[in-house]
Amino acid sequence: MSIETARQAITGKVGADAGLDATLKFDCGADGSIFVDGKAVPNEVSDSTGPADCVIKVSLANLEAMIAGELDGTTAFMSGKLQVEGDIAIAMRLSRVL
Repeated sequence: MSIETARQAITGKVGADAGLDATLKFDCGADGSIFVDGKAVPNEVSDSTGPADCVIKVSLANLEAMIAGELDGTTAFMSGKLQVEGDIAIAMRLSRVL
């Protein structure tokens, strides 16, 4: 899966209102990033590199596994497969989306 395919999959999961009420960025390093604006109505998913309320640093492979439902976000965090910077409560709300 490419970063663009992951972005499209997240767009489908986020929908018009994911209930995040915050901005969130998936930082996949050299593979790129995915920015979720949960404050916008409807919610927007883009490749913006601006600041976010919460940044989740995760490899593209692990993000793919999360999108597919093969990797739980809490498990990924506890095992060091992802790191959270900023408001961790936003990352926890994300679990109902992914």
